[in-house]
Amino acid sequence: MAHDLPAWVAELTDPRRATTLDQLADRLVPLAEHSIDVSRRLQNLLTELNEPFKREALYDRVERLKARADEAFREISKEITTSSNQRIDRVWEVWRKLETAHDRDGELRSRLAVDVLPALAEQERAVAEEVAERMSRALEAATQTLLTRVEELAAAVTELIHEVLPLAHEGLSMAGRISGLSGKVRELGSGRVEIPAPLRTAAKETAQGYDATIGKLELEWATLGARAATVRAALRAAEETAFSQVTAEMTECVEKLAAAHVATLNNAETRAMALVDELIVN
Repeated sequence: MAHDLPAWVAELTDPRRATTLDQLADRLVPLAEHSIDVSRRLQNLLTELNEPFKREALYDRVERLKARADEAFREISKEITTSSNQRIDRVWEVWRKLETAHDRDGELRSRLAVDVLPALAEQERAVAEEVAERMSRALEAATQTLLTRVEELAAAVTELIHEVLPLAHEGLSMAGRISGLSGKVRELGSGRVEIPAPLRTAAKETAQGYDATIGKLELEWATLGARAATVRAALRAAEETAFSQVTAEMTECVEKLAAAHVATLNNAETRAMALVDELIVN
Protein backbone atom coordinates (compact mmCIF):
# COMPACT_ATOMS: atom_id res chain seq x y z
CA MET A 1 0.00 0.00 0.00
CA ALA A 2 1.09 3.57 -0.68
CA HIS A 3 1.55 4.55 2.98
CA ASP A 4 3.95 1.64 3.46
CA LEU A 5 6.34 2.89 0.76
CA PRO A 6 9.18 5.38 1.30
CA ALA A 7 8.35 9.02 0.64
CA TRP A 8 10.69 9.22 -2.34
CA VAL A 9 8.58 6.73 -4.30
CA ALA A 10 5.87 9.28 -5.02
CA GLU A 11 8.49 11.90 -5.68
CA LEU A 12 10.16 9.84 -8.40
CA THR A 13 7.04 8.34 -10.00
CA ASP A 14 4.58 11.25 -10.17
CA PRO A 15 5.03 13.34 -13.35
CA ARG A 16 3.21 16.20 -11.66
CA ARG A 17 6.16 16.64 -9.30
CA ALA A 18 8.67 17.06 -12.09
CA THR A 19 10.31 20.47 -12.47
CA THR A 20 12.52 19.83 -15.53
CA LEU A 21 12.13 18.01 -18.83
CA ASP A 22 14.53 15.29 -17.72
CA GLN A 23 12.56 14.68 -14.54
CA LEU A 24 9.30 14.57 -16.47
CA ALA A 25 10.66 12.05 -18.98
CA ASP A 26 12.14 9.92 -16.19
CA ARG A 27 8.78 9.76 -14.46
CA LEU A 28 6.77 8.99 -17.59
CA VAL A 29 8.77 5.91 -18.64
CA PRO A 30 7.90 3.75 -15.55
CA LEU A 31 4.23 4.68 -15.90
CA ALA A 32 4.16 3.39 -19.48
CA GLU A 33 5.95 0.20 -18.45
CA HIS A 34 3.54 -0.36 -15.57
CA SER A 35 0.54 0.19 -17.84
CA ILE A 36 1.87 -2.47 -20.19
CA ASP A 37 2.62 -4.85 -17.31
CA VAL A 38 -0.85 -4.57 -15.79
CA SER A 39 -2.50 -4.96 -19.18
CA ARG A 40 -0.44 -8.06 -19.96
CA ARG A 41 -1.22 -9.58 -16.58
CA LEU A 42 -4.92 -8.99 -17.19
CA GLN A 43 -4.72 -10.54 -20.66
CA ASN A 44 -2.80 -13.54 -19.31
CA LEU A 45 -5.45 -14.07 -16.65
CA LEU A 46 -8.17 -13.92 -19.29
CA THR A 47 -6.30 -16.51 -21.33
CA GLU A 48 -5.91 -18.72 -18.26
CA LEU A 49 -9.61 -18.32 -17.51
CA ASN A 50 -10.48 -19.54 -21.01
CA GLU A 51 -8.09 -22.54 -21.03
CA PRO A 52 -10.43 -25.05 -19.31
CA PHE A 53 -13.06 -24.48 -22.00
CA LYS A 54 -10.96 -25.34 -25.03
CA ARG A 55 -11.87 -28.49 -26.95
CA GLU A 56 -8.79 -30.39 -25.71
CA ALA A 57 -9.52 -29.56 -22.07
CA LEU A 58 -13.15 -30.59 -22.47
CA TYR A 59 -12.11 -33.88 -24.06
CA ASP A 60 -9.64 -34.52 -21.23
CA ARG A 61 -12.32 -33.85 -18.63
CA VAL A 62 -14.72 -36.37 -20.18
CA GLU A 63 -11.96 -38.95 -20.60
CA ARG A 64 -10.92 -38.44 -16.98
CA LEU A 65 -14.49 -39.10 -15.85
CA LYS A 66 -14.60 -42.29 -17.93
CA ALA A 67 -11.23 -43.44 -16.59
CA ARG A 68 -12.32 -42.88 -12.98
CA ALA A 69 -15.57 -44.76 -13.61
CA ASP A 70 -13.65 -47.65 -15.15
CA GLU A 71 -11.30 -47.71 -12.17
CA ALA A 72 -14.28 -47.82 -9.79
CA PHE A 73 -15.77 -50.66 -11.81
CA ARG A 74 -12.51 -52.60 -11.64
CA GLU A 75 -12.48 -52.16 -7.88
CA ILE A 76 -16.02 -53.53 -7.61
CA SER A 77 -15.16 -56.46 -9.89
CA LYS A 78 -12.13 -57.17 -7.75
CA GLU A 79 -14.25 -57.18 -4.60
CA ILE A 80 -16.73 -59.58 -6.21
CA THR A 81 -13.95 -61.97 -7.20
CA THR A 82 -12.36 -61.65 -3.79
CA SER A 83 -15.61 -62.57 -2.07
CA SER A 84 -15.77 -65.78 -4.12
CA ASN A 85 -12.13 -66.61 -3.50
CA GLN A 86 -12.56 -66.14 0.22
CA ARG A 87 -15.27 -68.80 0.32
CA ILE A 88 -13.08 -71.28 -1.60
CA ASP A 89 -10.10 -70.43 0.62
CA ARG A 90 -12.18 -71.35 3.65
CA VAL A 91 -12.91 -74.73 2.10
CA TRP A 92 -9.20 -75.31 1.50
CA GLU A 93 -8.42 -74.35 5.10
CA VAL A 94 -10.79 -77.03 6.33
CA TRP A 95 -9.46 -79.53 3.82
CA ARG A 96 -5.81 -79.12 4.73
CA LYS A 97 -6.51 -79.70 8.40
CA LEU A 98 -7.75 -83.20 7.62
CA GLU A 99 -5.31 -86.07 7.84
CA THR A 100 -7.05 -87.89 5.02
CA ALA A 101 -6.47 -84.94 2.70
CA HIS A 102 -2.78 -85.70 2.35
CA ASP A 103 -1.75 -85.75 -1.32
CA ARG A 104 -5.36 -85.54 -2.46
CA ASP A 105 -5.48 -81.83 -3.32
CA GLY A 106 -5.83 -82.68 -6.98
CA GLU A 107 -9.04 -84.60 -6.38
CA LEU A 108 -10.66 -81.71 -4.54
CA ARG A 109 -9.42 -79.21 -7.07
CA SER A 110 -10.93 -81.23 -9.92
CA ARG A 111 -14.28 -81.61 -8.17
CA LEU A 112 -14.41 -77.91 -7.31
CA ALA A 113 -13.63 -77.01 -10.92
CA VAL A 114 -16.58 -79.09 -12.10
CA ASP A 115 -19.19 -78.73 -9.37
CA VAL A 116 -18.56 -75.35 -7.67
CA LEU A 117 -16.36 -72.89 -9.54
CA PRO A 118 -18.60 -72.61 -12.65
CA ALA A 119 -21.50 -71.38 -10.52
CA LEU A 120 -19.25 -68.81 -8.85
CA ALA A 121 -17.85 -67.68 -12.19
CA GLU A 122 -21.35 -67.32 -13.60
CA GLN A 123 -22.40 -65.28 -10.57
CA GLU A 124 -19.37 -63.01 -10.89
CA ARG A 125 -20.11 -62.52 -14.59
CA ALA A 126 -23.80 -61.76 -13.98
CA VAL A 127 -23.03 -59.22 -11.25
CA ALA A 128 -20.28 -57.60 -13.28
CA GLU A 129 -22.50 -57.30 -16.34
CA GLU A 130 -25.33 -55.77 -14.34
CA VAL A 131 -23.01 -53.26 -12.69
CA ALA A 132 -21.33 -52.46 -16.03
CA GLU A 133 -24.69 -51.82 -17.69
CA ARG A 134 -25.81 -49.61 -14.82
CA MET A 135 -22.48 -47.79 -14.93
CA SER A 136 -22.76 -47.21 -18.67
CA ARG A 137 -26.19 -45.61 -18.36
CA ALA A 138 -25.12 -43.51 -15.39
CA LEU A 139 -21.92 -42.45 -17.14
CA GLU A 140 -23.84 -41.31 -20.20
CA ALA A 141 -26.21 -39.24 -18.09
CA ALA A 142 -23.43 -37.83 -15.90
CA THR A 143 -21.34 -36.90 -18.94
CA GLN A 144 -24.26 -35.06 -20.49
CA THR A 145 -24.88 -33.19 -17.24
CA LEU A 146 -21.20 -32.34 -16.99
CA LEU A 147 -21.06 -31.06 -20.56
CA THR A 148 -24.17 -28.95 -20.03
CA ARG A 149 -22.74 -27.38 -16.90
CA VAL A 150 -19.40 -26.71 -18.57
CA GLU A 151 -21.21 -25.16 -21.54
CA GLU A 152 -23.20 -22.87 -19.26
CA LEU A 153 -20.06 -21.87 -17.40
CA ALA A 154 -18.21 -21.32 -20.68
CA ALA A 155 -20.93 -18.93 -21.86
CA ALA A 156 -20.63 -16.91 -18.66
CA VAL A 157 -16.83 -16.85 -18.90
CA THR A 158 -16.94 -15.79 -22.56
CA GLU A 159 -19.22 -12.91 -21.66
CA LEU A 160 -16.87 -11.96 -18.85
CA ILE A 161 -13.84 -12.04 -21.16
CA HIS A 162 -15.58 -9.82 -23.72
CA GLU A 163 -16.41 -7.41 -20.91
CA VAL A 164 -12.90 -7.23 -19.44
CA LEU A 165 -10.71 -7.45 -22.55
CA PRO A 166 -11.33 -3.82 -23.60
CA LEU A 167 -9.88 -2.75 -20.24
CA ALA A 168 -6.62 -4.52 -21.07
CA HIS A 169 -6.56 -2.72 -24.42
CA GLU A 170 -7.26 0.53 -22.59
CA GLY A 171 -4.13 -0.04 -20.51
CA LEU A 172 -2.05 -0.57 -23.63
CA SER A 173 -3.53 2.58 -25.19
CA MET A 174 -2.63 4.48 -22.04
CA ALA A 175 0.94 3.17 -22.30
CA GLY A 176 1.03 4.39 -25.90
CA ARG A 177 -0.12 7.89 -24.91
CA ILE A 178 2.42 8.07 -22.12
CA SER A 179 5.22 6.92 -24.42
CA GLY A 180 4.15 9.50 -26.99
CA LEU A 181 4.26 12.25 -24.39
CA SER A 182 7.66 11.04 -23.20
CA GLY A 183 8.92 11.21 -26.77
CA LYS A 184 7.76 14.82 -27.09
CA VAL A 185 9.54 15.66 -23.86
CA ARG A 186 12.79 14.15 -25.13
CA GLU A 187 12.46 16.09 -28.38
CA LEU A 188 12.37 19.40 -26.50
CA GLY A 189 15.80 18.80 -25.02
CA SER A 190 17.37 17.64 -21.80
CA GLY A 191 19.02 19.00 -18.71
CA ARG A 192 17.44 21.49 -16.37
CA VAL A 193 15.13 22.99 -18.96
CA GLU A 194 11.89 24.18 -17.40
CA ILE A 195 8.75 22.37 -18.48
CA PRO A 196 6.55 24.49 -20.81
CA ALA A 197 3.06 25.20 -19.52
CA PRO A 198 1.22 23.21 -22.24
CA LEU A 199 3.45 20.21 -21.60
CA ARG A 200 2.93 20.49 -17.88
CA THR A 201 -0.82 20.49 -18.45
CA ALA A 202 -0.52 17.45 -20.70
CA ALA A 203 1.59 15.68 -18.07
CA LYS A 204 -0.99 16.43 -15.39
CA GLU A 205 -3.86 15.14 -17.52
CA THR A 206 -1.86 12.05 -18.47
CA ALA A 207 -1.04 11.30 -14.84
CA GLN A 208 -4.70 11.64 -13.88
CA GLY A 209 -5.72 9.37 -16.74
CA TYR A 210 -3.04 6.90 -15.72
CA ASP A 211 -4.26 6.81 -12.11
CA ALA A 212 -7.84 6.18 -13.19
CA THR A 213 -6.95 3.54 -15.79
CA ILE A 214 -4.47 1.65 -13.62
CA GLY A 215 -6.90 1.78 -10.70
CA LYS A 216 -9.56 0.09 -12.83
CA LEU A 217 -7.09 -2.43 -14.22
CA GLU A 218 -5.67 -3.37 -10.84
CA LEU A 219 -9.14 -3.73 -9.34
CA GLU A 220 -10.35 -5.79 -12.29
CA TRP A 221 -7.23 -7.96 -12.14
CA ALA A 222 -7.81 -8.70 -8.45
CA THR A 223 -11.53 -9.35 -9.01
CA LEU A 224 -10.84 -11.51 -12.04
CA GLY A 225 -8.37 -13.58 -10.05
CA ALA A 226 -11.10 -14.37 -7.55
CA ARG A 227 -13.52 -15.18 -10.36
CA ALA A 228 -10.96 -17.46 -12.00
CA ALA A 229 -10.56 -19.34 -8.72
CA THR A 230 -14.34 -19.70 -8.49
CA VAL A 231 -14.52 -21.00 -12.06
CA ARG A 232 -11.80 -23.59 -11.36
CA ALA A 233 -13.61 -24.68 -8.21
CA ALA A 234 -16.91 -24.91 -10.12
CA LEU A 235 -15.32 -27.10 -12.79
CA ARG A 236 -13.84 -29.41 -10.18
CA ALA A 237 -17.19 -29.56 -8.38
CA ALA A 238 -19.02 -30.40 -11.62
CA GLU A 239 -16.53 -33.15 -12.37
CA GLU A 240 -16.67 -34.60 -8.85
CA THR A 241 -20.47 -34.48 -8.85
CA ALA A 242 -20.56 -36.33 -12.17
CA PHE A 243 -18.25 -39.02 -10.80
CA SER A 244 -20.30 -39.32 -7.61
CA GLN A 245 -23.43 -39.70 -9.73
CA VAL A 246 -21.86 -42.69 -11.49
CA THR A 247 -20.50 -44.35 -8.36
CA ALA A 248 -23.81 -43.86 -6.55
CA GLU A 249 -25.58 -45.79 -9.30
CA MET A 250 -22.97 -48.54 -9.17
CA THR A 251 -23.20 -48.77 -5.39
CA GLU A 252 -26.97 -48.96 -5.52
CA CYS A 253 -26.72 -51.74 -8.10
CA VAL A 254 -24.28 -53.71 -5.95
CA GLU A 255 -26.52 -53.32 -2.91
CA LYS A 256 -29.49 -54.53 -4.93
CA LEU A 257 -27.58 -57.64 -6.04
CA ALA A 258 -25.92 -58.28 -2.69
CA ALA A 259 -28.52 -60.67 -1.26
CA ALA A 260 -28.54 -62.92 -4.34
CA HIS A 261 -24.75 -62.82 -4.51
CA VAL A 262 -24.36 -63.85 -0.86
CA ALA A 263 -26.89 -66.63 -1.36
CA THR A 264 -24.89 -67.94 -4.30
CA LEU A 265 -21.70 -67.80 -2.24
CA ASN A 266 -23.36 -69.64 0.61
CA ASN A 267 -24.66 -72.34 -1.74
CA ALA A 268 -21.26 -72.70 -3.37
CA GLU A 269 -19.52 -73.01 0.01
CA THR A 270 -22.08 -75.54 1.20
CA ARG A 271 -21.59 -77.57 -1.97
CA ALA A 272 -17.81 -77.37 -1.61
CA MET A 273 -17.97 -78.57 2.00
CA ALA A 274 -20.19 -81.43 0.89
CA LEU A 275 -17.49 -82.41 -1.61
CA VAL A 276 -14.96 -82.39 1.21
CA ASP A 277 -17.15 -84.75 3.24
CA GLU A 278 -17.69 -86.94 0.20
CA LEU A 279 -13.96 -87.24 -0.49
CA ILE A 280 -13.26 -88.00 3.15
CA VAL A 281 -15.73 -90.87 3.10
CA ASN A 282 -14.36 -92.21 -0.12
